[in-house]
Amino acid sequence: MQTLKDSLFMIRGDLRGDKIRIVITTLFSIVFMTYLAGLMGLLVNESADTHQRSVLPDYLLLAVVPFLGVVYSRRAMKYWSSDSYTKMLAYLRSLPIPLKAVLCKRKLQSVICFALNGALFFGLVYALAGHLRASISPLGYVVFSLTWIGYGLAITGLYIFIEFLYSGKAYFWLLLLIMLISFGVAMLVKFSGGNLLFYSLAYSKEWGLLSPLMWGTLIAGTVSVQLFSRWTILRLKSRDLV
Repeated sequence: MQTLKDSLFMIRGDLRGDKIRIVITTLFSIVFMTYLAGLMGLLVNESADTHQRSVLPDYLLLAVVPFLGVVYSRRAMKYWSSDSYTKMLAYLRSLPIPLKAVLCKRKLQSVICFALNGALFFGLVYALAGHLRASISPLGYVVFSLTWIGYGLAITGLYIFIEFLYSGKAYFWLLLLIMLISFGVAMLVKFSGGNLLFYSLAYSKEWGLLSPLMWGTLIAGTVSVQLFSRWTILRLKSRDLV
């Protein structure tokens, strides 16, 4: 409980900081989510219209959804060049703040970002894709969105692990590797005759809020974040932040 209180205190401190920085971060997130949603909406709409099992929507879902849990701040944008997260961790280590509180803050940020970015991203996709709206009800689409957010949470656990334990340049190359793996998975699904977009849409329409796929990904995502957080704390104790 104390860890949660410390994390909420740090988040409130961030929100009370530079208001201009907060506004710029919010505007950049809106613009970026709108761009991604526009691209995704066009691809999904075309797939829903032609019923073609295209690999691109699958790839974008696999690659983009985990980034809905990221705060698009100046620190995040400069991670590769200035190793800003390592500097932040070095600063926090000099303060009487438990590592668990730092990790808890990061997890809470991810949950908040998934709620806000996810609502904007999936909401715009639904608004732009008329053929998609004709094929699935709003409730079914909410289930579809939560299914993929659960997947995003699962990958977020890995991203937090990399973010806290590797330098900016190593983080960049590992992200590229994950993008490559995502493309490989999308291609493998296509060559096997499947399609992740159509499969998750069909499951969402058929089962609704009782969808075992939705609950499975949400539970798997929660477990992934917790396990990677514990592993991160163990590794952080021995990491040299100089």
